[in-house]
Amino acid sequence: MSLLLRHIPAFSDCALADLADETPWALTAAAPAVVRRLLDRLGTDFCLADEVAVHRSARIEPGAVLKGPLVVGPRCFVGHGATLRGGAWLEEACTIGPGAELKASFLFAGTALAHFNFVGESVVGRGVNLEAGAVIANHRNEWPGATVAFRYDGALIETGLPKFGALVGDGARLGANAVVAPGAILRPGTVVPRLGLVDHGVPPDLR
Repeated sequence: MSLLLRHIPAFSDCALADLADETPWALTAAAPAVVRRLLDRLGTDFCLADEVAVHRSARIEPGAVLKGPLVVGPRCFVGHGATLRGGAWLEEACTIGPGAELKASFLFAGTALAHFNFVGESVVGRGVNLEAGAVIANHRNEWPGATVAFRYDGALIETGLPKFGALVGDGARLGANAVVAPGAILRPGTVVPRLGLVDHGVPPDLR
């Protein structure tokens, strides 16, 4: 079973189902192209302009910045000052709170970025909650020029990419001001405490 299906079982029944065998980092690297393909499949319940599709039941507050390609699904909420860019997809009933930023990422139903969060190049499962200030980082600033590599189940995973955030399993919880460093896989139900750090990264000289 693929990593995506192990951590987000509903992946097999969503609009991305044909990509279930991809690695999470391959999916996020191709986010703009993937979301553009989804735009072509949407029904009349979406309002589409400039590669931004918003379901008629979604609510977008004034001051939010929506940059295509982007799909905002049914009953989603995007708060004032939030930014969505780089190819993003919100399945259903997702919340992007005030001041939060989502980039090149895929959010499954019922997931919430409370406010002042950053999530980059990530796949986030159903019912995940990020408290205020929690971050899923996507780039190793301390290792200039290095691609993202990390350990999972004792094995070294080399993405070959300069940016990748995380695969976050269903029902995970990130406390306020927690940080997930670039390159992580969080199992379903994972709880990261407030001010916690998840760092599975491997420096270039140890690979």
